[in-house]
Amino acid sequence: MFYYVSFLRPPTTQSFPSGSISITPQVSNDLRTEPFDGAQEIYYSWSQTANGASRPEPYPSITAPQKLTVWRQSGAYKEMRVPLPPGLRDGQSYRLVLTAHGQGRPHIINLAGTDLGTRPFPVMSMPILFSSRGRGGAAVEKQEQIERVYRIPLPEGENGFLTVREQTSFDLDKKIWDSGIGMSSWLVQLAQEPPTASSADALVSRARDALFSPESRRVIELGAGTGIVSLTLGALRSTLSKDQDGRILTTDLESAMPLLEHNVSANETLFSSEPVRPRSLVLDWDAEELPPEVRAVESFDAIIMADVTYNTTSFPSLVRTISSLVQLKPSKPPVILLGYKERDPAERTLWDMAKEIGVVFERVGERKGAGGQPVEIWVGLCEPKL
Repeated sequence: MFYYVSFLRPPTTQSFPSGSISITPQVSNDLRTEPFDGAQEIYYSWSQTANGASRPEPYPSITAPQKLTVWRQSGAYKEMRVPLPPGLRDGQSYRLVLTAHGQGRPHIINLAGTDLGTRPFPVMSMPILFSSRGRGGAAVEKQEQIERVYRIPLPEGENGFLTVREQTSFDLDKKIWDSGIGMSSWLVQLAQEPPTASSADALVSRARDALFSPESRRVIELGAGTGIVSLTLGALRSTLSKDQDGRILTTDLESAMPLLEHNVSANETLFSSEPVRPRSLVLDWDAEELPPEVRAVESFDAIIMADVTYNTTSFPSLVRTISSLVQLKPSKPPVILLGYKERDPAERTLWDMAKEIGVVFERVGERKGAGGQPVEIWVGLCEPKL
């Protein structure tokens, strides 16, 4: 599992350019339901926004990290005062960055790192306007969103930097989940390295061909949430393919669309062409039919899913949706990839339900993070009917 630095009490959207600002940091699991059980140093730094833009390119620069506190669960609700940015001038905007260490680029999550998740992931606030002008008696607003920045290695030593926005609320479709990061990391490895010698080689090769062939590929993600998996895939395919007829559909419920669409637009520069740019689309597993935009694709090379198992009551609808996608072209069924972290043993009934529609999964990898339940990577293939 992974741990995340976040804000239990986020900063305000505006503050005076003197004194300090008040926050309450948090270190916990992806759903913010399990606090980190131990002592964790937290560092703060500042990132100035450039010309009103959400972030400088290619990734946010930060001031030298300074130690803020040692976080412990016993002081989880303690308010912290954070010194203002050095050299701050009236009217400037900065983001507050919290990290688990102060070396190198501590605010960047390296999806290619072998130590991914061994330390809590950093967080960046939305811009804070420092202004001496009053707000006319209006209440000071707390921030409701955060961002995290991820490094995606590209060919010839280049790097892509993916920025994913999340809500600070408890809406499940508006947060990064462990399997989204774990699956994205595994895709980075899949795009770069040949498979290791194991019984899973054939499955991994099938997955690589379905996702990273230079030929056109059509991929759909179910339960995309913030979109990190589709965004990672689009960035990787941009460098590996001259795809002219492909699609990456990133789907979820209507409630997820505003944030999902923002994250696609915010990372526009990572996508070299329209076929590799993820397209956000509403797909409700409870609907009787697939959306017209999905049916129009006619067949998919891959179905990808991450952390879609937390609600076992949705399994019949999910399996029916997978079956409908497979039946678009039964003679050429898609490869199915699943990123999974066990939260309840009952979730593994999904594998048995998938067998009923002819889909057999095999585990091909994992991402361990900081211990506990790892993110498991599974590849599913459709068995031929006798």
